[in-house]
Amino acid sequence: MHHDALSEAQILDGLGTLCLGQRILLYERVDSTNSVARSLAAAGEPDGTVVIAEEQTAGRGRLGRTWLAPGGTALLLSVIFRPCLMPERIQALTMMTALALRDALLLSTALRAEVKWPNDVLLSGRKAAGILTEARTMGTSVEFAVVGIGLNVNQQEGALPIPDATSVALELGHPVPRVPLLQTILRCLDRRYQRLQGGQPPTAEWAAALVTLGQRVQVVCGERTYLGLAESVDDSGALLLRLDDGQLFRAPAGDVHTAPA
Repeated sequence: MHHDALSEAQILDGLGTLCLGQRILLYERVDSTNSVARSLAAAGEPDGTVVIAEEQTAGRGRLGRTWLAPGGTALLLSVIFRPCLMPERIQALTMMTALALRDALLLSTALRAEVKWPNDVLLSGRKAAGILTEARTMGTSVEFAVVGIGLNVNQQEGALPIPDATSVALELGHPVPRVPLLQTILRCLDRRYQRLQGGQPPTAEWAAALVTLGQRVQVVCGERTYLGLAESVDDSGALLLRLDDGQLFRAPAGDVHTAPA
C-alpha cells in the first residue's frame, strides 16, 4: 500500500466550506489530535480549525481505550468548535459528526454506514469510526469543544485497532485516496454545523439513524452494568433503557466529559 500522503494545499484546494478548515494544522505524529486541539483552543484558536495527524501514539477512544493506526492509513482529526450550545446539549456535536460521516461515506464511496449509540459509525455492522467529544464549559455556556474523529480508511485485516473493526478499503475491496474523502467529510460537517448554529439540532435525525434502538444492550455506568432494551434517546443524547424489571433507566452519553482547563 503506497503512502497516500495528506497535504494542506490539497485539502484546501476547492474545499469551499464556510467555517471548517479555514485553518488546517497537519502533524506527522502526535500523542492525540484531541489533546493538541484542546491546547490550541484554550490558546484562542478559532472556530472550525482542523488538526490532522498521520499517526497518533496515544489516540483515545471512549473510557480511556487507546486508538492506534498504522501511519498514513486512517483519517485522524480533531475539529475545534465554538458552538452556541448549552453544556448539557454538547452531545449534539457528536450526533452531527456521526451523521456527517454517514453522509460523506455515502457520497464518496456509496457505502451505507450506520450509527451506533453513543459515538460509533459502523460499516457492515463493524466499527469503522469513533468520535470523541470534549468540551470546556464556563457556567451555562460552552467556551469551546473539540470533536475527534478516527476513521479507518485503508487499513488491511490485521492492522485494525480492535478485532470487530473494519475499514473503508476492506468494505470496498480496494484502497481509496484519503484527501477527497476528507474534503467530503469536512464539507458535510460544515453544512451540519451551520444548521446547528442556526438553531436546528440533529437529535431527531440522529435518533432515527441509530441501529441501537430496539436492541437489547448492556450499558456500563461507573461500577454498574445495566441490561435492557434500548427504547429511545432524549434531547441530550442519553439512552433510555427499559430494564427487565420494567423501569426506565437513563444512560448519559458516556463520551462527553469536561476537559481539564
